Amino acid sequence: MSELKVRPTSIDGLFEVSLVVNRDSRGSFREVYQAEKFAALGLPDLGPVQWNVAEIEDRGTLRGFHAEPWDKFVHMIAGEAFCAIVDLRPESSTFKVVESFTMTTENAIFVSRGLGNSYQVTSDGGVYGYLVNQHWSPDAKYTMVSYADPELAVPWPIDPVDSIISEKDQNHPLLSEVFPS
Repeated sequence: MSELKVRPTSIDGLFEVSLVVNRDSRGSFREVYQAEKFAALGLPDLGPVQWNVAEIEDRGTLRGFHAEPWDKFVHMIAGEAFCAIVDLRPESSTFKVVESFTMTTENAIFVSRGLGNSYQVTSDGGVYGYLVNQHWSPDAKYTMVSYADPELAVPWPIDPVDSIISEKDQNHPLLSEVFPS
């Protein structure tokens, strides 16, 4: 039986997790989050307080960069997505570094607060789930950056012109506007 694996990335506080998926004639089973195992592998304690699920109907649906004031543990419950993360913490040694992942049902990512998370569904629909360690609030203040920022140069697998993008996400500012030199 294979083991859960955690891979640090080039961004401080961002980890990719390879999940163990057990399959048989009935289907599959995967343990997505287990606090003791994650702690033993060196992941920060998430202490989840809320579970959020986004059901996406259309291939190409894209969400812009949001850097909420909480940590997230992200997993595709169904389908596939291209996920891009950018460090939006000016005090960080990895400020403005971008990492991208193909997200499936067999991996997950731990995203520390202050990292901008964005994704585009690449399958015909998908279910994007994430645990967070702070309760969502309509008054929460956080950084948002345009998915189309040329400084970030994210190689979206589906041209954003052909994507479904909310009006809010279409109007996020550029990185240079959020963090002027």
